[in-house]
Order: sequence, then C-alpha cells, then structure tokens
Amino acid sequence: MNDLSLHIIDIIQNSLSAGASLIKLTIKEKSSENLLFIEIEDNGKGMSQQQISKLDDPFFTSRTTRRVGMGIPLFRDSARQSGGSLVVTSELGKGTKVTATFELNNIDCPPLGEIANSFVLMVSANPNVNFLFKYFVEESEYVFDTVEVNEVLDGLPINSPSVIRMLTEMIDANIEDLKREGAANRSN
Repeated sequence: MNDLSLHIIDIIQNSLSAGASLIKLTIKEKSSENLLFIEIEDNGKGMSQQQISKLDDPFFTSRTTRRVGMGIPLFRDSARQSGGSLVVTSELGKGTKVTATFELNNIDCPPLGEIANSFVLMVSANPNVNFLFKYFVEESEYVFDTVEVNEVLDGLPINSPSVIRMLTEMIDANIEDLKREGAANRSN
C-alpha cells in the first residue's frame, strides 16, 4: 500500500466486519522522539489468542467473504521496514486494538496520505457507527467525535455530500494547524 491511510481504512474495515459500534483512531506525531504512532481500537467481537497468533498468515482471515487476510501482515511489514513495530491485542467479546509505530525519518516510512479524506470516507459510509479520532502533534491534540458532530448537525445526515466535504476540510485544517503549532514550538 502506498500510504498509511490505506492501511488505516483496511483495519477499520476489519473492525466493522467484527461488528464494532465504536471505533477509535489515534495518530500521534512525536518529532521529538522521531516516532509516529497509529492506534485503531474497536469494541467488536474480538479475537482469541489462537486467532491473534495466526494474523501473520496471509491465508488466515475470519471473514467469510474472502479467503485471504493481507491487512495486518502488510501493515506490520510497513511498520517493521520503517524501524517500527505492530502489536495486536484483543479479547473475545470486548474488542481489538492495533498499535503501529514508525520511525518518522526512516527512508522507508510511508507517507500518512489523505488521512482526513480516508477517515471521513469511513464515517460517511458507516453513519450508525460512532467514531472517535484523535490527532496529536507532540502534546497538542485535535479530537473529532461523531457523537458531538451529529449533535451539531442536528438531523442533517453525516453522509450528505456537503457535510462530507465540510468535515474533510475541517479535519485537514485542524491537522495543519497542529503541525504549524508543533513546528513553531520546535523552533522556539
């Protein structure tokens, strides 16, 4: 996959297939530590330890719609190639957490990609699922919560084209503000 946002979409699709009603995406850029953290956590059906041990096998999947499961192996390879790691924790009946780390300045670290667009795509395609998105640059934080957004929309569908465009632009602008603030703080 060309960028990390595509891995994120794939993992969120896994969460949706597991029946999650709440999906949390957390991204942390820590230039001071040369690290990028990506965490996707859900409250889906979870996995047994036996299932977790098979996640590196591309021919293992719990999905019934296809016979291969390349998402976790590809995401893990991207993390490892860029000096990081990927850890999956899960508990049956409680949910799953996928945590990936990347060295920011590693030549093999894929770009984050169109994270706002990818995230809003998942939100708009699944309007009945609650999403919580947190983006950190150093210690500064931006939070997007679909429960709060739906309250503000006051009945306007979160998946209407004008709302999708507005949400994408809003998330992009807030992430750019965080990055500018982080750069200004580093130069001081």
